[in-house]
Formats: sequence, C-alpha cells, structure tokens
Amino acid sequence: MNDTKPIVQVLDVLIILLLLLVTMVGISSFHTSHSYEFVNQYGDRIQMWGAGIYAHDSYFKAPIFIGSDFTILLFIVPLSMVTFLRTRKEQSVEHFIQSFGIVSLLLYYSASLAFGVSYNRLHLVYIALFGVCFFRAGMLLAKLHTTGIRQEKVCSYHFTKGMKTFLLVAGLSLFAAWLPDILISIVNGTSLELIEVYTTEITYVLDMGIISPLMFLTYYLIRRDNFIGYVFLRMIFKVCMCIGIMLPIQSVFQLLAGISIPIPALMTKVFIFVVMALFAAYFEYCIKQETKYI
Repeated sequence: MNDTKPIVQVLDVLIILLLLLVTMVGISSFHTSHSYEFVNQYGDRIQMWGAGIYAHDSYFKAPIFIGSDFTILLFIVPLSMVTFLRTRKEQSVEHFIQSFGIVSLLLYYSASLAFGVSYNRLHLVYIALFGVCFFRAGMLLAKLHTTGIRQEKVCSYHFTKGMKTFLLVAGLSLFAAWLPDILISIVNGTSLELIEVYTTEITYVLDMGIISPLMFLTYYLIRRDNFIGYVFLRMIFKVCMCIGIMLPIQSVFQLLAGISIPIPALMTKVFIFVVMALFAAYFEYCIKQETKYI
C-alpha cells in the first residue's frame, strides 16, 4: 500500500488551484495607465507599474511577471493537469520523470514570485505555492532516487555528443547572459542597471546559483551512469523548453506596455534561450523515443 498517495493527490490539486489564482490575478493587472515615478533606495528615478497586484513593482518588471503568468496559465497549467492525471492512473517511472520536470519548472516559477515580486496581498499564496511545489518535487525526487538504488539499471538510453555539448554550452550561457551585468556594477561601484526597487535579482541567483551548476552536475552523473543524472537531464530539457516559450511572451508584454528593448538585450536575454529551447525540445524527443525501461 502506498501511504503517500493521498498526500500526493492533495498536493497536485493544491498546485493547480494556487496556480489558477496567482496567474489570473496577475494577468488582470495589465493596465498601463496607472504608472507613476518614484525615487528608489539607490537614488534613481524610476517608473512604477501602479496597477493591480503588481502595483508596487517597476514598470519594466511588471510586464515580465504578467508574461510569466500568462505562459503558466495558457501552457503549463493544462500540461500539469494532464501529467498529474496520467501519473495518477499509471505510476510508471516515465510518468514520475515527467511530473518531476513539470513540478521543478513550477518550483522555479514560484520561487521567482515568492522572492522576486514586491510584497503584495498574494504573498501568503506565493509562499504556499512555493512550499507545495518544494515538497512535491522532493517527494518525486526521493521516489526516483529510491528506484535508482533498488535497481542497478533502471533504463537504457544514448547520451549523445549533442546532449553533452548542450549541457556544457547551456551551463556556460547562463553565466554569459547574467554575469557581465554583475561584474560591471561591481567595477563601477553601482547597483545593477535594472535593479530598480529590488534588493536582488532572483533570476541571477536561480540561474547561476542552481540551474547552471546543475547542468554540470548532470553531465558528471550521467558519465558515471547514475540514474538521477538521467532524471535531471529530462528535467533540464523540460525547463529549457518552457523558458524558451516564456521569454518571448514576456518580451511581447513589455512591447505592449511601450517598453523599448534594445537589440543586444534581445539577443543575449531572449534569443539565446529560444535557441536552447529548440535544441532541448529536439533532444527531449530523441531521448524519450530511445529510452527503454528495464
């Protein structure tokens, strides 16, 4: 008997309900006529969004948050529901891996909300979503890790040169995208160029502190024929694919808000991740077709 099954079902339902609440409230905040100017803690004059749940966020960042909400509601929520239902009906290793990829993406999204958005009335909801995603991802990872311990060989697959190159290049690209901004601010003795009303940039923390090192760790684990390396690889492909969809949508919402995005910024902050997403989608399809579970 699986004593954790009722808990898992409750967590899955909570994730969907919390996502619906957060994303719908966020999308309803897209109003560009309430902005106002504000002098931040660094002495810079910036423009604030002024509308909805993101009223206390900057005019530059609010459309990004709304674009994320729109992507999650339109693409990830339906995908999550289908994945959770399939996993509930057939508790196979493949379905657990797919669920882990989805929940890991939602953990990234919820962390961005809980730590990156200015304090608002949904703060407790953000905390709840982050907590539920954290524990659900932990339970899935523990189950998959246990499977890898019990079976000497869980599955067979081909880790191609393209996949190896993808992990190494993608891991370095995350540093290439964000590290120059930090180094320039340190050399000049100033705050980050777009820090605005925030004290840190959560994307820099997650990408350079967790995602990039995880890519190198995954490469190492797969070379050691460790099953968790395979799990992480599938998760990385899933997250990269979704980020590649999310970033262009975020840019569209910024353009709709009248924000001018320089071409170099589009190349380094959007184009790189879209290219990564295309490669991730191709590699995910190939490895899923070739994988044979023992």
